Amino acid sequence: MRFTIVVVSLNAGDELKKTIDSVLCQTYSDYEIVVKDGMSADGSLDTLPGDKHIKLIKRADKGIYDAMNQAVGRIRGDYVLFLNCGDYLYDDHVLARLAKAVAKTRADIYYGDLYRRALGSVDISPSKISDFVCYRNVPCHQVCLYAGKLFSKRAYNLRYAVRADYEHFLYCVYKEGAVCEHVPLTVCSYQGGGFSETEEHRREAAIEHKEITDHYLGKKAILFRIIMIITLQPLREKLANDPKFSSLYHGVKGLLYGKKTGG
Repeated sequence: MRFTIVVVSLNAGDELKKTIDSVLCQTYSDYEIVVKDGMSADGSLDTLPGDKHIKLIKRADKGIYDAMNQAVGRIRGDYVLFLNCGDYLYDDHVLARLAKAVAKTRADIYYGDLYRRALGSVDISPSKISDFVCYRNVPCHQVCLYAGKLFSKRAYNLRYAVRADYEHFLYCVYKEGAVCEHVPLTVCSYQGGGFSETEEHRREAAIEHKEITDHYLGKKAILFRIIMIITLQPLREKLANDPKFSSLYHGVKGLLYGKKTGG
């Protein structure tokens, strides 16, 4: 099995089927879909197609990262991609293009770009994963294809309620020496309003970010905080998330990265 697509759900309504359909319509067929459902009671599971690619795990969990960990224990694919309900693979050829990248090289993490539906813009990922990128903003898990072995030693750290996926990325890079490779491809159509983006979790996310970066980056984290202040990070974040300016902002960022997004 080449790929495992993990989808976690809890009373997701129509979005569960839409997310699953975006995988089932792929032109590449060597994959499985592991649906980890936290005991939904809204009938959303009844909409799941009877397809051989789908494996359902219905079990109570303690939140999104606990659900992901439960799913990781059941994957068979060489590489795993996590999608939230409401997030879709960008087009029918995403897995085929990722498969070509995997066939050419043997990276541990392949990552692409993210289309933000609410903003109508593509968030272009950096070409290289540097210390500063690891501090500032790593690619979100919806565009990251992880080698399954990166979860064999340790899955998501449930100590972090909001930023466990971020912590795990840094763990892979700094503790496991994961080789990362950017694929010029828009991987995911992102719904927005993710768990860490809600207003109630922003403060908690900031606290966890500081703890995580202090652990993995040490004194460099202090320097990077100063750089973020000097470069007006709060203003840039507002521009990036404003529908009027988002496309322009990400377009300029793409030029600074020296590349355009892939189709």
